[in-house]
Amino acid sequence: MEFHAEFAAQRGQFALEMRLRTSGARVGILGESGAGKSMTLRAVAGLLKPASGRIAMGGRALFDSSGGVNLPARERQVGYVFQQYALFPHRTVAQNAAFGLAHLTATERDARLRPLLKRMHLDGMEGRYPGQLSGGQQQRVALARALAIEPQILLLDEPLSALDFHVRALVEKELLDTLAAFRGVTLYVSHNLEEVYRLCDEILVLARGRVLAFGAKDEIFLHPPTAEVARLTACKNISRARALDGMVEALDWGLRLRLGRTDARAQFVGIRANHVTFADAPGGENVFPCSVVESTETPFRRTVYLRLDDAPDSGWHLQAEVWKDRWEELKNRPAPWHVRLDPSRLFVTLA
Repeated sequence: MEFHAEFAAQRGQFALEMRLRTSGARVGILGESGAGKSMTLRAVAGLLKPASGRIAMGGRALFDSSGGVNLPARERQVGYVFQQYALFPHRTVAQNAAFGLAHLTATERDARLRPLLKRMHLDGMEGRYPGQLSGGQQQRVALARALAIEPQILLLDEPLSALDFHVRALVEKELLDTLAAFRGVTLYVSHNLEEVYRLCDEILVLARGRVLAFGAKDEIFLHPPTAEVARLTACKNISRARALDGMVEALDWGLRLRLGRTDARAQFVGIRANHVTFADAPGGENVFPCSVVESTETPFRRTVYLRLDDAPDSGWHLQAEVWKDRWEELKNRPAPWHVRLDPSRLFVTLA
């Protein structure tokens, strides 16, 4: 079922222009704070009225300025999980989950809620209040409330950000299972790039209220259309570029590179840190001498800051991310090391 949103909205001095069309997909919305992510969700939910445009699901208009359509939130079949869950503290788990089901009889509500609460691992907790629940349990109640109305669209605004680190992975897996079974369209807002990549099929990148990119997640990550999209999707290695005959010159790195595909209009060239590798010996395509300036670590990976021997300035030029077992193999190598920039992993952008 196709979801279509093309609208303009204003809040104070901030203007949002949204363009999105998708069919039954999980769409991750990325952007810095103030980009318009939550504002987009509120417009779809009916909590914010756009100035103009159209929002439709399966051909059914939720908002259409030209046709005078602006369905109230309760009629839109939209489930919304807010960042802080917005549970009613004076209502029980069952009462919170049933909040949107007042139009059903008690028997119908029970038949709707019982299997849903069991699937959310909340059976036996129906009489508890939010203050008696863990963060993960509160998140599941909020998700159950959103799903209880049998929505066509599911909106999730930073649904894992309020969770402690040790429960986030478990709740994320439960959320992935829930989204896999959901047959409507999901719009998923998060600042966590890896979380969006794991949970979503498509990615929309917002900046300053404008859509910079939208498409399949692999395409956005491997071939970002602009340098800004590359930066907003956490690419750490970007250089100004000049196209050559079948190659590209990375001006900030002092390198001439062969690429898997080139564009004579290229203005930037980039490669993601996890795609930077190391050759065992000098020579070969896109292999260059380098030295390690410094490195930092996480529990499982090492970020290595590299200075290219022939680069035009000092400091570091490239970041590489390597698993710790690979780092143990590399760290005692004599200088110089030899970094390899795989032609199939390099990308060029036009702006």
